[in-house]
Amino acid sequence: MRTYFPKQGDILKKWYLVDANGQILGRLASFVAKLLTGKTKPQYTSYEDVGDFVVVVNADKIAVTGKKRLQKVYHRHSGYPGGLKSVALSELQQKAPEKVILEAVSGMLPKNKLRTAYLKKLKVYRGSDHPHQAQQPEILALP
Repeated sequence: MRTYFPKQGDILKKWYLVDANGQILGRLASFVAKLLTGKTKPQYTSYEDVGDFVVVVNADKIAVTGKKRLQKVYHRHSGYPGGLKSVALSELQQKAPEKVILEAVSGMLPKNKLRTAYLKKLKVYRGSDHPHQAQQPEILALP
């Protein structure tokens, strides 16, 4: 039996539309990460980008369980002394709800050179409008 290597002609990249209205953040992020990496396809290969494009709408209407809205904190550091910046989930969700989903999905992707390629295929929007109607995305519901 020979090992299968996907060729560029074999990889079909589809567009999917996921509505985040009322969805739990972690479950949504893991579902989207599987679509981006292509783990739902039989052609999946760990070192090749075989995943699909994902458009997430209604990012401002996600749900979180427990006390995460008050206790979860996102940190970033500028690299300079005293450069630690922290922001709570509730504050970030009001200012930029797209970043909440981007951070959650990014944390569930592999930490290698393909991560940036995967994240470029993720499009997140605050409301229900998006500019990707021409790609005719297929509407998916979380299992």
